[in-house]
Amino acid sequence: MAKSTRKIVHIDMDAFYASVEQRDDPRLRDRPVVVAWRSARSVVCAASYEARRFGIHSAMPALRAERLCPEAVFVAPDFPRYRAVSQQIHAIFARHTDVIEPLSLDEAYLDVTHSDVPSATAVAGAIRAAIRAETALTSSAGIAPNKFLAKIASDWRKPNGQFVIPPRRIEAFLAPLPVGKLPGVGQVMRSKLDALGVTTVGELRTLPEHELAQRFGRWGTRLHELAHGIDDHPVQPHRDSVQVSTEDTFSSDLLLTELEPPIRQLAQQTWRRAERKTERVAQTVTLKLKTADFRIQTRSTTPATPPTSADELAEIACTLRMRVDNPANTRYRLVGVGLSGFIDRRQYAEQAELF
Repeated sequence: MAKSTRKIVHIDMDAFYASVEQRDDPRLRDRPVVVAWRSARSVVCAASYEARRFGIHSAMPALRAERLCPEAVFVAPDFPRYRAVSQQIHAIFARHTDVIEPLSLDEAYLDVTHSDVPSATAVAGAIRAAIRAETALTSSAGIAPNKFLAKIASDWRKPNGQFVIPPRRIEAFLAPLPVGKLPGVGQVMRSKLDALGVTTVGELRTLPEHELAQRFGRWGTRLHELAHGIDDHPVQPHRDSVQVSTEDTFSSDLLLTELEPPIRQLAQQTWRRAERKTERVAQTVTLKLKTADFRIQTRSTTPATPPTSADELAEIACTLRMRVDNPANTRYRLVGVGLSGFIDRRQYAEQAELF
């Protein structure tokens, strides 16, 4: 069992974008709302709970959402408005703790171990009540001794609920869950575990740690820890930018040879965004592609000398096309350019001096 004495709260807003739209336009209340641009190339940004009953979810093509629910109301996203509401919510978090790790506009981890209120459950309830009173929106909360359990718990009684996993209940709570509930266990890993006869966390525990490590390396050791509810990662209030990227979905599919102009334009946008977010040096460049049949492919490189301008970033990203080995007639609906592997400029300068 996990030995952590931390008290972690994960707050997750309920259908955030769609709920903001329903709050601000009474005509949308109790109706299936889909936040998306209504076009052949658009994907769903968010769906109200009324829309989710029809099987609509985020990242789904908007055309499919419309087929699932012809009476759905489509609303174009208004991100400046969502960010303003998010700032209100994060100000409420800050009244209760200064150890806050934002994950997105609508969710965050909070470490309330040293809160003036001894009960983490009470803190979560107070935060949710303040959010409801001050924004007229609902949220859900998970309370647990670590981050990954708190995130699972916040989804347990959605919408507008909260759930606690106390230390003594961790292993019993996890045992019947599908292994896919563990962070990082996607479709590929689920298939590998299924081949071993493992579909639940309890069954995963029957595999010795050394066997998991032998099969899956360090990830096998991590699986063993997660199966027992162990996660020592702290809440990180000041996370540096892990990745900065920009992407675009085309109005019509393009061939690989036609992608240079949009790649160069996206490189300019990504560079400007990175300059606004951080003064650190990005070492890795990534090109993201989505084919017409929705297959996502990425190609990355860490050049000997990191890009020092938007034009250099564009050149590197365009060169990455040469590493895409699809048939020449393959068409692409989306392209993205990203920067990652950020390090301090002084650290980069020190590394450069070594060579």
